[in-house]
Amino acid sequence: MQSKQILTLDDARKIATAAEAEARANNWAVTISIVDDGGHLLWLHRLDGAAPISAHIAPAKAKTAALGRRETKVYEDMINNGRVSFVTVPEVEGLLEGGVPVMVNGQCVGAVGVSGVKSSEDVQIARAGIAALGL
Repeated sequence: MQSKQILTLDDARKIATAAEAEARANNWAVTISIVDDGGHLLWLHRLDGAAPISAHIAPAKAKTAALGRRETKVYEDMINNGRVSFVTVPEVEGLLEGGVPVMVNGQCVGAVGVSGVKSSEDVQIARAGIAALGL
């Protein structure tokens, strides 16, 4: 049997608090989503002014990052470089940059998805949240 690390509610709260602080420091209205390693929603926070659609996009990005165990930018680049058939992969919807896995000792324990600003800024917010865990 192997032991498995998991994200706790306290972990999700730390990530969300730091991600929100990064977004607010830059005056970015976004939605922040945090999922476990199976892509199941643990936290969803839509800041005032964030577009309603971002509440659907952020969890999709997080789920895709968790299930794929890599940043969603990998998939966006793959599709943009011609592998358009990848959009048919089952259970994967957030194929846009902005989903970042949370890795602990080489294992994916979940992911953060952000939507609402430029994709690179979404990633900046997600990484700021993950950094709050001190990994």
